[in-house]
Amino acid sequence: MSEEIKRQDTKIEELNESRNRSEITAILTSAFLTIISLLAVSLFRNNQIKLKTNDLLQTKNRELQTARDAAIQAMEAKTNFLSTVSHELRTPLYAVTGLAHLLLEENPSDNQKEHLKSLKFSGDYLLNFINDILQINKIDADKLEALKMEFNLKKVLADVISSLQQSAKENRTKIILEYDEAIPKHLMSDPIKLSQIFMNLLGNALKFTKNGEVHVIAKLLKKEEEDVTIYFEVKDNGIGISIEQQQNIFDSFEQGSIQINREYGGTGLGLTIVKSLLGLFDSKIQLKSTLGQGSSFFFELDLKSKDSLVDDIPFEITQKDYDLNGLHVLVVEDNKINQVITKKMLEKKGVSCEIAGNGNTAVEMANTSQYDGILMDIHMPGISGVEATIQIRKFDSDTPIIALTAISLDDSLESFYAAGCNDVVTKPFKPEVFYQKIGENILEHKLKKSVS
Repeated sequence: MSEEIKRQDTKIEELNESRNRSEITAILTSAFLTIISLLAVSLFRNNQIKLKTNDLLQTKNRELQTARDAAIQAMEAKTNFLSTVSHELRTPLYAVTGLAHLLLEENPSDNQKEHLKSLKFSGDYLLNFINDILQINKIDADKLEALKMEFNLKKVLADVISSLQQSAKENRTKIILEYDEAIPKHLMSDPIKLSQIFMNLLGNALKFTKNGEVHVIAKLLKKEEEDVTIYFEVKDNGIGISIEQQQNIFDSFEQGSIQINREYGGTGLGLTIVKSLLGLFDSKIQLKSTLGQGSSFFFELDLKSKDSLVDDIPFEITQKDYDLNGLHVLVVEDNKINQVITKKMLEKKGVSCEIAGNGNTAVEMANTSQYDGILMDIHMPGISGVEATIQIRKFDSDTPIIALTAISLDDSLESFYAAGCNDVVTKPFKPEVFYQKIGENILEHKLKKSVS
């Protein structure tokens, strides 16, 4: 009897344990299902939020893309407009400066001479303004890049200083070059853009300094094998720049104040050009200035040196006074006024010429007649001066060709040389530069040919 009771108790315990396990299983299953449900709801909500976020991001991206496209189109429109305007202004400006030069050489009366000088000054001012706009335009359109060529830094600085000596004399200001002779004589970089940087910095310093001094400093900071770091500074004791004006002095068309612009003139683009050009060299312009005491603009450049090169060119290269009398050239120019002015400027030096009004005519005349040289306009209706030069070079690889061009945004000097041009003169050109280029390329070629 007692054993039966024990068996019954054991069965009861087993049943209780089984029931407990079932209850636990049911509870766990219920909890698991609850967790799964909550996760599903959470995932659904997260997915809904993600979908809404993606839709919002896509909408914003489309808006940003539209705004970016509109900004690019506006920039391109501005760039093309400024390029076209600056290029088209050069043609009448060439007439103004050219005629003023010719009239000044025809013994005008004192009264007329003053008016003509004022006219020429205004033409030169407009030309500088156009050149600045074109330079900014090229920088904004990413049309500029730093070249790599061998040059002598001291000569570059000396040439810049020499070209601005007249401005220094007018302001009774002395330009002092402090040059570190430890700087290697042969460097690799872009001397043209470096000249532009120093022309703007030095020109700016001279404009705001009267009866004072402007120091141009070049100092070697570091040299490791071919890697060279040079410190540059242009320092003056002129009017100085206030702290407030220093905040935006490198912005376009910014000269500090309207009063400064009216008193000293200028476009306010010089320092903007300097800042942008230095960006091509991964450098940055810096400024220290005290109002009433002067200003200092300084920067560093990393260059490559070529110590293995031997000096075979004299440091000072003097310009020759060429006698152009007797030369016979072909002038390729579609503008009637420019034809007359160029012809008269040539006749002043005893140079005879024939005129071709377009590229096709130029190719025909070059093929049927002999010329000492060709002065080739680049922008013409029909075939361009570049294409005309390419065609001429197919049957005449010897006659010097000088490109005369009002360089626009899309023009590349390299393309002119690649086509076969010997040299380039930008319009409106200075008469002395025009005659010098003819002497260097056409007269000297003729003299060498006659000797051989």
